[in-house]
Amino acid sequence: MKPADSIQDLQYFGEFGGINPSISDASTYTFLSAKTMFDTFEGNADGCYLYSRHSSPSNLYLGEALAAMEGTETSNVSASGMGAIISVIMQLCSAGDHVVSSRTIYGGTYAFLKNFAPKLNIQTSFVDITSLKAIEAAITKNSKILYCEAVSNPLLEVANIAALSKIAKKHKLQLVVDNTFSPLSISPKQLGADIVIHSLTKFINGASDAIGGVVCGSQECIDDLRNVNDGAAMLFGATMDSLRAASILKNLRTLHIRIKQHSANALYLAQKFELLGLKTVYPGLASHPSHQVFKAQMNTEFGFGGMLTVDVGSLKNANTLMELMQNENLGYLAVSLGFYKTLFSAPGTSTSSEIPEEEQKIMGLSEGLIRFSVGLDNDIERTYKAMLKCMQSVGVV
Repeated sequence: MKPADSIQDLQYFGEFGGINPSISDASTYTFLSAKTMFDTFEGNADGCYLYSRHSSPSNLYLGEALAAMEGTETSNVSASGMGAIISVIMQLCSAGDHVVSSRTIYGGTYAFLKNFAPKLNIQTSFVDITSLKAIEAAITKNSKILYCEAVSNPLLEVANIAALSKIAKKHKLQLVVDNTFSPLSISPKQLGADIVIHSLTKFINGASDAIGGVVCGSQECIDDLRNVNDGAAMLFGATMDSLRAASILKNLRTLHIRIKQHSANALYLAQKFELLGLKTVYPGLASHPSHQVFKAQMNTEFGFGGMLTVDVGSLKNANTLMELMQNENLGYLAVSLGFYKTLFSAPGTSTSSEIPEEEQKIMGLSEGLIRFSVGLDNDIERTYKAMLKCMQSVGVV
């Protein structure tokens, strides 16, 4: 079944027959018997709730919809994308274990793996995720996780998930894929991923008004994360608020419409920018090194996603151009992504600033790189013409 259809086919009724499920606006729940409370605490009473850090109806509704979208048995929502990422890593790894990770990942994830995890004696090797030889060479006897982003932040490298799955299975690793940049466009579980993570803050919510994350996986995986004795998601306490869960669930229902528009607009701009002679990176361009990889694993109707990058030569050019585009109401100089309006930032000095400058240079993250999260503009040609004037004014074209 198509991922958007899986969301559409879910049916929820509120307790009074409302077409949206009722929001559980409670942190704790009452019981008619002490025995049922004990059984619920031990995880042996389906349909019963104890305390909202453990679970709530609103969170489970959202989790069920996200699991349906990704084709996993179940999922667990969290208060942020980092809450989801860290809980998975800490659940799967113990002191002395090792992670093989893509070198171009979200700055917060990089900072955790590079700077914090070693305090717990968990080491990480950062590799070019597009080089299968480099990945295999980095695997050790202590490796537990192969971690990547389906489309990397910010360089838009595309992971060959099917090939990575074969490597992971060969070495008995868990393949963990962050799919934040490509929801619906790519379905990592269908390609062999064991665990799929999202920052719900971005495209899935789409309104830039909420923070959230999710881990989609097997029932066993999610049960382990929620275990009251040693579950990382349970014990770290990064629990999503029920009101936010209900809000994100409503926005999720329009994701398929939004992603198609984000993708169409991004492809249009990427093609125009490339024709101008700008160094443009977008998976939908034939010039992208992994264009064919993306095509082979994509859900075609949803396109190549809403993210693109343009290198304008220097940080001064980038900052001047972004400020001018914001002044012309073409978007916002802001981090994050997935908003209805275009967002742009220079990741080397913002979302990837946790990565040392020398390592940014090695991976190809230049100071003049601008990351665009392309919005839902109805007339993208009009937007492009206005952007072109800004670029001509700055002198980058």
